[in-house]
Amino acid sequence: MFTIDAHLDLAMNAMEWNRDLRLTIAQLRASEKGLCDLPDRAKGTVSFPALRSGQIGLVVATQIARFVEKGSVLPGWHSPEQAWAQTQGQLAWYREMEAAGELKAVTNLKTLDEILLLWQRSGEQQSGETLSTDHLPIGYIRSLEGADSLVTLAHLHRSYEDGLRALGPAHYGPGRYAFGTDSDAPLSKAGKDLLREMAGLDMILDVTHLCDQAFWQALELYQGPVWASHNNCRALVDHNRQFSDDMIRALIERGAVIGGALDGWMMVPGWQRGISTPEKMRLSLQSLFEHMDHICQLAGNANHIGIGSDLDGAFGKEQTAYDLEDIADLSKLPDIFEKAGYNPSDIKSIMHGNWLRFLRNCWS
Repeated sequence: MFTIDAHLDLAMNAMEWNRDLRLTIAQLRASEKGLCDLPDRAKGTVSFPALRSGQIGLVVATQIARFVEKGSVLPGWHSPEQAWAQTQGQLAWYREMEAAGELKAVTNLKTLDEILLLWQRSGEQQSGETLSTDHLPIGYIRSLEGADSLVTLAHLHRSYEDGLRALGPAHYGPGRYAFGTDSDAPLSKAGKDLLREMAGLDMILDVTHLCDQAFWQALELYQGPVWASHNNCRALVDHNRQFSDDMIRALIERGAVIGGALDGWMMVPGWQRGISTPEKMRLSLQSLFEHMDHICQLAGNANHIGIGSDLDGAFGKEQTAYDLEDIADLSKLPDIFEKAGYNPSDIKSIMHGNWLRFLRNCWS
């Protein structure tokens, strides 16, 4: 089934992890054998061939670079200008992948329909054979995860002209525009000004990672389109990174779609990084289903969930579902939903339809 993944850190993996995403998963893992600088070395789950194998033809792909004060325990850059330069290097990589035919930028209804038509035709029969997806470009909508790299609001406008369509003001910790996970503070004047400029551009506000105070303020101040690209439920795993039921209900009222994330510690309670294993914690794709189903029960329908896997977000096989070898295994989700009683129409909505409806409403 055609699938949309609303959160992948493709450029970060290419530029900071030094991964050639044109390789197969087996080739990527072999190339990293013996490396120990990062916990997910030789355990990656995302590559272009794997995306194509799983019929994941459209993704939301990030630029990301945090600004941190010297002495911070968080990794990042020591000036906004350095962070900006990092995101521009990531943009250059996306452009090179477009030139190589691996990716296709999706920025409006026209380009959205173009990529959908390409993938639709891949399933058609010609001369008795089904057309292959092996060399199809993967559509990508570019999102900025954390706004620290926007040196000024003029940089936001430059980014929009370059094709940026979604933005999450915060990531982890204190930010220049908003505070994120594991921190809490009201929106600053700069944050409010950012939301005002985003509204003027009809950009998508990604409320993922916003701390609680900033989340509620942002929903009150921002009247444009809102989604949560990769977020799970606080009721199932109690952490400020997750959404409370009240937050989920507020997003449902705004017509948002929430992407289920596959980071292990967000899926099951009690996860200890570097210690827990998927098998011992019984962490499976069923665990993700439980978060997504919880949102459906709050909504009374299946119109507000999708996939935002974050499968390349600085973790790999060691910290995700044991029944997922690579991202192509997202194709197992329809069977899980079907066994739980979801009908075929709902399953299509979950795998791609809800994100498409949101984008068409946003860009029409």
